Amino acid sequence: MADERIGVVAILVENERHSAPRVNAVLSEFGDCIVARLGVPDVASDLAVIAVVVRLTPARLGALTGRLGNLPGVSVRSLLTGEGARRTEGRSPHAGNIKTERDA
Repeated sequence: MADERIGVVAILVENERHSAPRVNAVLSEFGDCIVARLGVPDVASDLAVIAVVVRLTPARLGALTGRLGNLPGVSVRSLLTGEGARRTEGRSPHAGNIKTERDA
């Protein structure tokens, strides 16, 4: 989809033993837009931190974070690239914009 962007969703899960299955169920529903996922449980404090890299529209990001944020014991924050951020042949869109001392 033309409006899709890359982003990151940070999820803090308190009472991990109780909330994690619900978080996983929501993430499974959005599995088609998940690029990567990293989960770090802290068993001693019954807490987990999950970082999810996504490719989706802003509306779909709102749906995902809204669903997660409504779960008890779950806090969510997200970051999404701007409208102009597009993939360019495997290069960073900012490649070539960096000047070195030699260029000055």
